[in-house]
Amino acid sequence: MRSSQILALILILAASAFGQGMTNGIMSPPANVRPPGLKNVGMRQNLNQPIPADLTFTDDLGRTVRLGDYFGKKPIILNLVYFTCPMLCGEVLSGLENSLRMMKFEVGKEFDVITVSFDPHDTPEAAAKKKSEFLRRYKRPGAELGWHFLVGHQDAIDSLTKAAGFDYQYDPKTRQFAHTAAILILTPEGRIAQYYYGIEYPPKDLRLGLVEAGAGQIGNVVDALLLYCYHYDPEQGKYSATILRVLRLAGVATMLFIGTLIFVMIRRGPSHDAPGAGRTT
Repeated sequence: MRSSQILALILILAASAFGQGMTNGIMSPPANVRPPGLKNVGMRQNLNQPIPADLTFTDDLGRTVRLGDYFGKKPIILNLVYFTCPMLCGEVLSGLENSLRMMKFEVGKEFDVITVSFDPHDTPEAAAKKKSEFLRRYKRPGAELGWHFLVGHQDAIDSLTKAAGFDYQYDPKTRQFAHTAAILILTPEGRIAQYYYGIEYPPKDLRLGLVEAGAGQIGNVVDALLLYCYHYDPEQGKYSATILRVLRLAGVATMLFIGTLIFVMIRRGPSHDAPGAGRTT
């Protein structure tokens, strides 16, 4: 009886596992196997690695520029898209613009943005059109001087995407690129400081990331205090509270409050009797 029960249980589990691997009668690939169209798509984190400054591209005005022309002054947000993308690239740019609009930091003042097309067939005219669209949404004066839309040749694109860890794949059937959604924060010197994934980027995290990448060039005391309490998690692509530091800061604040209270009480001296106290009639 026991052997029969064990055998029945094994058969049930095997049937369940087989059923989970079937979709409409077709065996699904294992979870760790990517579909053929996404085999070479992903993002590899190259933290602290430099973006090549000598790579040349063409900006939205048709001028030849070097990436190094934008380095050395302020932190940078870098994102890789292509301007004829029917869906995901527009979502990435919209999510980025929405986050930038919610920050007090302004493009072109505290930081710059570099948007580079990884499609070698994109033109400066397409870059100019896309730049005009998102500057119209952003509505901040002077942003046109700090948000750069670039196109380039395949060799420069390959060098940039390799340095950024950005892997993508062209599908000749759909004539589209399969790619991931992410943005990078660079230090003023052009080193990769952080990655943020998806199409929504919390403004608080972006601000802290820019302040940290800027190494004190931008931000205020509150930002420095938050950076003491929060730590960037590369795996999650976001900031999270460091409990030990929060408790330590709370302890320091408590000690300062108690010390201030004692100091004030000592300065005031002993309390005096109220008027009329101790009189007899």
